[in-house]
Order: sequence, then C-alpha cells, then structure tokens
Amino acid sequence: MRKLMIAGFALATVMTAGCANQAAIDEANANASSAEQTADEALNTANSAASDARTAQQTAEEALAAAKAAQRSADEANERAKRMLQRASQK
Repeated sequence: MRKLMIAGFALATVMTAGCANQAAIDEANANASSAEQTADEALNTANSAASDARTAQQTAEEALAAAKAAQRSADEANERAKRMLQRASQK
C-alpha cells in the first residue's frame, strides 16, 4: 500500500511539473507571437516612413528645380534691366 501511495505522489508530481512546463511553453509561444506582431508593425512603420521620405525628397527636388528656374528668370530680368539702364544713360 505504501509503494502505491509513493507511486501516486510521484505521478502527481510528474503531472504537476508537466502542466507547469506546458504553461511555460504556452507563455513563451504567446510572447514569441507578440514579438513577431510587434516586429511586423515596426517593419510596416519603417516602410511607411521610407515612402514618406522618398515623397519628401521628390518634392524637395521639384522645389529646387523651380527655384533654379526662378533664379534664371531673375538673372535674365536683371540683365535686361542693366542693358536698359545703360541705354538710358547713353542718351
């Protein structure tokens, strides 16, 4: 009877340890799944930021091209004005 009782305690101990291990495995799986989801969200955020940066760069390049064109127009207008002043001073 005593051997049977000891075997029962041993079985109960093994079963309890097994349940505890399964709970730890389940928690580890949940943590891994959460980490994967967080990584996916971070990757999506990074991709979105990269896209926004490309758009901003393109807008900046367009603004720079427009500014250069405006500068050329201003330079040409200044040259015309200089020639007009020179002609006016010669009269």
